[in-house]
Amino acid sequence: MASVNDTTSGVNLNDVIKASSKKAEDTSSIASATNSKTGANKNALGKDAFLQLLVTQMQNQNPLDPQDNSEFVAQLAQFSSLEGITTLNESVNTIAGSFKSSQALQASSLVGRSVIAVNDKAVVDTTKSFTGKVVVPQSLSNCTVTITDKDGKTIKTIQMGEQKAGNADFIWDGTNDAGEKVDPGTYTFKATTTVEGKALEMYTMLPATVSSVTISQTGGEMMLNLAGLGSIALSKVQTIGI
Repeated sequence: MASVNDTTSGVNLNDVIKASSKKAEDTSSIASATNSKTGANKNALGKDAFLQLLVTQMQNQNPLDPQDNSEFVAQLAQFSSLEGITTLNESVNTIAGSFKSSQALQASSLVGRSVIAVNDKAVVDTTKSFTGKVVVPQSLSNCTVTITDKDGKTIKTIQMGEQKAGNADFIWDGTNDAGEKVDPGTYTFKATTTVEGKALEMYTMLPATVSSVTISQTGGEMMLNLAGLGSIALSKVQTIGI
């Protein structure tokens, strides 16, 4: 088969086509080398490799069949999107780092502090008066708080009388129903009432001391480890004291 020559330049067009094919192979080699050098995933291209491929493609396009302008525009749009996603990821990582630093600072300030949270147990120093709260859902004619020890034995029954809706305080002086001081330890508090002849149990909010804090590594909620009582989410804390 006779070769086709460009008589104005003296360049064999078949050679040009072969050279274009060779450069296209070189383009693939460049992409492989870039991924190998950067340690990138074989199935993903970084923005630098993508831009290098685009420039190489422009430089080595087939002169007999040049790349369509619309295809270049589409590739440039893809590159712009890739750049935007990369910038967004960097911003999100920065925000996440700041959030963790803020959590760590907040955690260090909570250790050793007293908090009040919804709970039914508390570690009580019976040599001092103990104050808790009952969450009253509506106006009640009577409210009772029953205190039991770790063995489930009833130690004290506190009659709070008539209460309005809201948080009602109660005080335990550390004595049993016989007026005798009991030993310090962990006690359970149960608040009950009667509404329309039916028994109703209510939430109690009790004080506790934060012994340590657990910070989530996945962006979850910070957990407070309460001395002798286990863990509780920070969102469940109603009051933070000294």
